[in-house]
Amino acid sequence: MTTTTAAAAKPHGGDMAMRLPSPITNRRRLSTLPKIASFAPRRHVVALAAKRSPKRLKYSIPRFTKEGELVYIEVDPCGVDAWKLQPVIDLLKQGAVGVIPTDTVYAIACDCKNHSAVERLRRIKKIESSKPLSILCRSLRDIDTFTMGFPRGDGHGHANVFRAVKQCLPGPYTFILTASKELPKQCVGFGTTNVKYASRKNVGVRISDDALCQAILQEMDAPLICTSVKGPKENEWMIDPTAIGDIYGPEGLDFLVDGGVRVAEPSTIVDMTGPYPKVIREGKGPILPWMVVEDDEPPLRHDLIASGT
Repeated sequence: MTTTTAAAAKPHGGDMAMRLPSPITNRRRLSTLPKIASFAPRRHVVALAAKRSPKRLKYSIPRFTKEGELVYIEVDPCGVDAWKLQPVIDLLKQGAVGVIPTDTVYAIACDCKNHSAVERLRRIKKIESSKPLSILCRSLRDIDTFTMGFPRGDGHGHANVFRAVKQCLPGPYTFILTASKELPKQCVGFGTTNVKYASRKNVGVRISDDALCQAILQEMDAPLICTSVKGPKENEWMIDPTAIGDIYGPEGLDFLVDGGVRVAEPSTIVDMTGPYPKVIREGKGPILPWMVVEDDEPPLRHDLIASGT
């Protein structure tokens, strides 16, 4: 038996080939080693993983790195080709910052749970860290999760307007509500230097009645931070996607969704944190009978006007 094997091996390298163990022989030898030796590397890997603290795991998500030029996607405003938005959804989940359409004006948006993305949004729009931001929500359930909800009447002067609000959403309104603990801190304004408002933590919330905006939100795990795309002049909104790309592209935008030229009508902002719904900016949404219009807005409210869409 040994002679036959040696003769067959000579044409492939002679006697030297006989002395070299084959890969198959190696595998067989490894399989015959004691079980305790084969498990040693696994114990080593587990020990390394155990040293990672929960805090390190929480912030282990890498920051988004911009590659190439601005991603420009043209989509029908009716949303018939909303499938084109998938690259935008992927970018948002990775931490990108870009421009999307709403039912009022265009908005610069990012994932509200991505801290570095929110920082970049503030830098692109030149918004101070002390100023609050607005969030685009998918539904009333999102609003209930990330805020303390709408006033439902408490016998202390707060009117029950929840049913009336439901008739307005989705629609061209931004409602100022008290943020809940679920909303990341980087999304919430901590007031001004005025002691009276320093402890307030409010946020503007929107449910946009726009097919493209909703198509994006439905694929996200949380609301989007948003701020209106404004021009160089005060109270001037940019409504042409091409012009928006020219101005904000060099500032660091990652993508732009072109849903056509919009009408320069921002949302109507209603403060729901006081004893009654107070209109602090009239916009596209009509003022309804249960809303109160007053001229005296505290400083914090002006900050919210600056960031609402």
